[in-house]
Amino acid sequence: MKVAIIGSALSGNKGAAAMLESAVHHLSARHPDVKISHLSMYPRSDAELNTHPNVTVLDASPLRLGVLINGGALAWRVLPFARESIASGVPEVGAIADADVLLDQGGITFVDGRTKFLIYNVASVLPALFVGTPVVKCAQALGPFKSFANRALAKQILPRMAAIVSRGAVTQEHLDGLGLPNTTPGADLAFTLDVTDADIAAADAKVEASFFKNQDVVGISPSQVLRAAAEGRGEDYVQQIVDQIDHITEELGRPVYLVAHSTRPNEKTHNNDLPVCRLIHKRVASPDRVLFPDGELSSQELRSLIGRCDVFVASRFHAMVSTLATGVPTLVLGWSHKYREVLDMFDLAEWALPADDVDLATFVLRFAELDAQKDAVRAQLAEHFPAVRAKAMEQLDVIDAVAGQKPISTSSSTAS
Repeated sequence: MKVAIIGSALSGNKGAAAMLESAVHHLSARHPDVKISHLSMYPRSDAELNTHPNVTVLDASPLRLGVLINGGALAWRVLPFARESIASGVPEVGAIADADVLLDQGGITFVDGRTKFLIYNVASVLPALFVGTPVVKCAQALGPFKSFANRALAKQILPRMAAIVSRGAVTQEHLDGLGLPNTTPGADLAFTLDVTDADIAAADAKVEASFFKNQDVVGISPSQVLRAAAEGRGEDYVQQIVDQIDHITEELGRPVYLVAHSTRPNEKTHNNDLPVCRLIHKRVASPDRVLFPDGELSSQELRSLIGRCDVFVASRFHAMVSTLATGVPTLVLGWSHKYREVLDMFDLAEWALPADDVDLATFVLRFAELDAQKDAVRAQLAEHFPAVRAKAMEQLDVIDAVAGQKPISTSSSTAS
């Protein structure tokens, strides 16, 4: 079996890394001979982080994707006599053409208000359409489709997907509104990410593990996306998070784990929460009470540490997924339907708040309410998680069906 994957990365956003790692792990378990071509937006750093012998990292950085890969794929379609030369000159096109299926792991695509990302959303799947490789859009948030540009492109591209897996009821409703016959309800593949003893040991080697010994740590994951939005409104996002942390450390007397859930080894802010976390850590009243690993951790290491928190405040989507997967009660400060529709799977949507509506007084009140109800919330997470994980695993059957494959055993597709 040969699989091409685009839209995710090992570096940068660790939610994307969790989706990629989960796909590689489960596809390899189901198909021991699988060969995976990972078309990465960060090819150099991803090649350094790749530990999977059956995964080849290829260069799908934005400019190359938009010009060479899409142009090469179009040439492949109209110039069949030149295909060998095209595959040699643009190996990414050859890998897509040779694949049984292309997996699009963009976490959120074709969404109103994200017009600047529409070109990338189209460019990610267009080469496969040119060369005739079927596309499965793995569980992700899509819609709404009310803006002219988004709706027009969605109606052109989405019906051509072999399968689309929605990541929740709201996305499914948006897709149904387009009358699409190729959709399947699902759940984020990151819910199936496994954390091994080696991952736990690796996390312990990078932080002071004793920080969590009293089991009263509050985790907080800020978001560069929310920072940019707040600063666009003339607000000081850094100070907002500082005030939240100071309330927890000074008023409540509890330690805080400050989580950069999207990291890159530079000061660029795209897919990078390290700069905003550094500013936050410099301003807090008691930095000695705030654990801030200033560097890159793997998605498994992050999940290991997040799972040790008593309660959590999440603004990064996949930080929230890790808390839900590890049973940590979470207050979500988000910006899209993608947060609430996942919390709905656990009947916990009441704990999602629009980040731009949350002042300090609201935060203090809702955090206190969550802390008071945390035992009941933990029980609810434990009750719902097995079904959510099973729903996430179902998309592997969708992938196999599109690729014309059968897993080596049904047990490997449901193992925890």
